[in-house]
Amino acid sequence: MPVVENTIYFDTDTLIEGRTAKLTYKGTLAQNGAEEVYIHYGFGLLWENLQEVKLEKVSDGTFEADIYLATCDNLNFCFRDGNNNWDNNEAQNYTASVSKEEVTIVKVEPTSIDVPKLKKSYIIAKKIRINFYKIITFLPRVFNGTWKKKKATTTTD
Repeated sequence: MPVVENTIYFDTDTLIEGRTAKLTYKGTLAQNGAEEVYIHYGFGLLWENLQEVKLEKVSDGTFEADIYLATCDNLNFCFRDGNNNWDNNEAQNYTASVSKEEVTIVKVEPTSIDVPKLKKSYIIAKKIRINFYKIITFLPRVFNGTWKKKKATTTTD
């Protein structure tokens, strides 16, 4: 994302808060042969969280630095060299918009296992088997005469 065409640009199209962006500087100070270049930057209208970072010289006329983007709406910055010469966009300073990170909330629907409903014929067959079992276990007691509940006997001394 170029701030100034071919002289100041970031390695990403959109600056997103909470992330780091690489800034490349080939501006006036670099073109005039500066050996050291510093970026002086802050966030928001009041230049909050003001910092100054030395840019790394990667080749003749090109300097780079990684900038952490704090929570803000915009990044304000300017540059200076080791001799305290400033590149501040003719006293306007440079500004780049910083976007909020887009968070997508996805509602996950609960999934259930498809349990097949029991057919009526299965339920009826199950009831018949249970009742048949009760009859089979009850009939021998009827014939033995043990089907009645025994009365509790009390003994007296």
